[in-house]
Amino acid sequence: MRSVLPRLVYVQEVARNYDVAGEFVLLPWVESNFRPVGSGPRRQSAGMWQIVPSTAGAIGLHLNNQYDGRFDIPAATHAVMKLLEQYHQQFGDWRVVDYAYNAGEFAVRRVIRAHGLPPAQPTIPDWPIRKVTREHLTKLLAIACVVRDPQRFAITLPTLPPDERLVQTALPHPMSYQQAASRAGMSVADLKHLNAGFRGQTMDPGVASYLVLPARHARRFHDVSLQAALEDKTELSQPHSTQVATGMATPPPAMNRTYRVRAGDSLWKIARDHAVQVRQLQRWNRLTGSSLKPGQTLVVAAPN
Repeated sequence: MRSVLPRLVYVQEVARNYDVAGEFVLLPWVESNFRPVGSGPRRQSAGMWQIVPSTAGAIGLHLNNQYDGRFDIPAATHAVMKLLEQYHQQFGDWRVVDYAYNAGEFAVRRVIRAHGLPPAQPTIPDWPIRKVTREHLTKLLAIACVVRDPQRFAITLPTLPPDERLVQTALPHPMSYQQAASRAGMSVADLKHLNAGFRGQTMDPGVASYLVLPARHARRFHDVSLQAALEDKTELSQPHSTQVATGMATPPPAMNRTYRVRAGDSLWKIARDHAVQVRQLQRWNRLTGSSLKPGQTLVVAAPN
């Protein structure tokens, strides 16, 4: 349980903002064991909430080549909690809400039309519904029973230290997983595990403006990012050398990475693709504006 505890506690904190029964904090345990699992060719559900693409669109989660909101812990959690709240407003029975989440709202509506709502008794509804849907509710209630009364089952539940709680921290500019992991002081694998919504090798704040990190790593990421921003500001404020002032810019060192501009490129796109800032590209290449020409060669890494 310890490995899923940070996500469980995060979901619990979000759930407090919604009128949702406490058992549904444990819903990702039934769906995926709180893991950001992906979908196979026959099964299109994904993320710890196991959301299918059609449901993602209906609840406002975006999916494209750069981003999959089903893997975005904050976005998906808020969207699901809102959906559960809406289901309860419609059906008025939390057992039926779980059925609707597993089998789909329209399938549940068909059963209600044919058989009516189940009796208000603390039992599994005796409905003609799929076995997997009935088992889904049974598992949710069983896990909730253990969590609610662990002593009865001779279990000691772990607690989560404050430094390990998941928090959102601003993503200041496009950067690679490696760069972000270095700033946060954690492994790339752990960073990806918590931020699987980003696709590709670059995380872009234009796609999602935050990262999800354990609190202690979030503080380090913020401090290192702030220091980097201050250093960039200091470099920008320093006067150019005499050579630059007279139009005789020193060529970049041979070890610098370069990029040849292609038709349709922009500084913003090149900065995003190479996980740097636009102002860094301007400084490294002595650019005073944003105009580029196809065939132009740009330095895209910091000079040594």
